[in-house]
Amino acid sequence: MSKPIVSIVGRPNVGKSMLFNRLAGKRLSIVEDTPGVTRDRLYADCEWVGRPFIIVDTGGIEPRADSEILSFMRAQAMAAMDEADVIVLVCDITTGVTAADKEVANMLLRSKKPIVLAVNKMDSVGPTDPEIYEFYSLGVGDPISVSAVHGHGTDELLDACVAYFPPEEDYGEEPDRIKIAVIGKPNAGKSSIINCILGQERVIVSDVAGTTRDAVDTPFENEWGKYLFIDTAGMRKKSRVNDKIEKYSVMRAQAAIERADVCLIMIDARDGVTEQDTKVAGLAHEAGKASVIVVNKWDLVEKDDKTMDKMREKVRGDLVFMQYAPIVFVSALTGQRVDRIFELVNYVNEQAATRITTGMLNNVLADAQARVQPPTDKGRRLKIYYVTQIGVKPPHFVFFCNDAELFHFSYQRYLENRIRETFGLEGTPVRITIRQRGDEN
Repeated sequence: MSKPIVSIVGRPNVGKSMLFNRLAGKRLSIVEDTPGVTRDRLYADCEWVGRPFIIVDTGGIEPRADSEILSFMRAQAMAAMDEADVIVLVCDITTGVTAADKEVANMLLRSKKPIVLAVNKMDSVGPTDPEIYEFYSLGVGDPISVSAVHGHGTDELLDACVAYFPPEEDYGEEPDRIKIAVIGKPNAGKSSIINCILGQERVIVSDVAGTTRDAVDTPFENEWGKYLFIDTAGMRKKSRVNDKIEKYSVMRAQAAIERADVCLIMIDARDGVTEQDTKVAGLAHEAGKASVIVVNKWDLVEKDDKTMDKMREKVRGDLVFMQYAPIVFVSALTGQRVDRIFELVNYVNEQAATRITTGMLNNVLADAQARVQPPTDKGRRLKIYYVTQIGVKPPHFVFFCNDAELFHFSYQRYLENRIRETFGLEGTPVRITIRQRGDEN
């Protein structure tokens, strides 16, 4: 049995994201006083009184949304309501019951789902503010006073949610999933590729660059395996990151890279590799993440029989530090070659987890040194005693030598290439550490 789902809904700026962060125990959702900051729905694993469940944060519901983004947010909140076992309606004591609160409450009542009413911003301790009784007029049950800022009332809120859960069963352990961060500059098609894969409008897609602000986790499985997609805000140049929310989004995207097993680096086929694409790819490389370069919008490029080869060569030239990463040309719009992504994700994830025995590594080292002698400097020659692997994701090798200063970068690159030629390691960076064992000649 899957875990129960608790969806947090309400009109904008009532403190849904702050309450979500409080219940999740960590700052997963961007919190700002600006209405409409949360646009997509976010998921987090939680547990209360021994009951595991999933909590979902949503964008604010605007019952009469005129703008494109607001209507998208409303659709996302409605989708979260549809999949929920329990819905938490959040209201704001400082504004009292508003017309929007009443409309949202009526929408929830029509869903026939269990509803828990949380009246937020009850930050002071002492007697209960009598104005809370006004919220009985919504007709969704007893209001529970909470303070997302201080944590007051969250235990009572969670007790009320758990009371609606199905009978407790053994939920079992979540199977291992490959965590995939979808990264790239704004409007490269990150959300579109996820929606294409999922077959539903799971993530807001809009022609407005920068639509996705939070990193969004989406579990998914198919014949290729089990995955967790992390859609991230597009990363702009720092000079264009003007407001605090945008800065949070960039930091969240970087955090998504750190959490991921594999990064899909989205490139717009019409633009080719831009300076910003190089910086985004560099973040994945520096973080040691297995990566696949996804050239999207291939359907919009005029082609002949040499176009793909030329583009592949151009991408390799522009991302010279990422020669190891496979490239796939797709169209999120038509679904062309999207299935190929899973094959490559599985492959590079396995490559990143490769372990090579010390004996095999040292056989390759001996052969490499026989082919190309280690460098010398002022009559002193580099001696490499042995190499061993100390880690995976990415593969991490330690070379023990007589003098680290003699171990030039060019020779390190030569040995890395020899290891790659022998053992593959396609799609993953390689880490090399040099340790000086002594001053022997």
